[in-house]
Amino acid sequence: MAHVIFHERPGCHNNTRQKVMLAEAGHTVEAHDLLAECWSPEILAPFLETLPVARWFNPAATRVKSGEVDPASFSDTPADRARALAALCADPLLIRRPLMEAGGEFRCGFDLREVDAWIGLEKGCDLKGDVQTCPYMDVVEGCQDRFQDSQARCGA
Repeated sequence: MAHVIFHERPGCHNNTRQKVMLAEAGHTVEAHDLLAECWSPEILAPFLETLPVARWFNPAATRVKSGEVDPASFSDTPADRARALAALCADPLLIRRPLMEAGGEFRCGFDLREVDAWIGLEKGCDLKGDVQTCPYMDVVEGCQDRFQDSQARCGA
């Protein structure tokens, strides 16, 4: 079984469900607070590089929901990839969660079929469920304060 480094927003309902699924499948989960990390493009890029840029963004992020940030406005050109990475590093609430690392491989998001193919999930696990879409899309309490605290610590 894999040792999974799992970058989450503590308290996120789906991240909690995802960690339980990994543990039930026999994996060890080392959870890290996504907002407490000091992200740089070099550190963040490996998690994202296999995805189209628009899938790098958390659709439940307040700035995405309000239209202030439009993931569809970023193409997959090198310039837009760099611009998107800079935006995500400046505001980690924009990053699609979770970010996971296991066995030297990196992943972003928790598509059940992809995670099952990558490291395996519990036999009998319902691979049709949705554990990515936030069930509380209209309620994002406390995120902004925690983000501002982490940015002050990171020197941003």
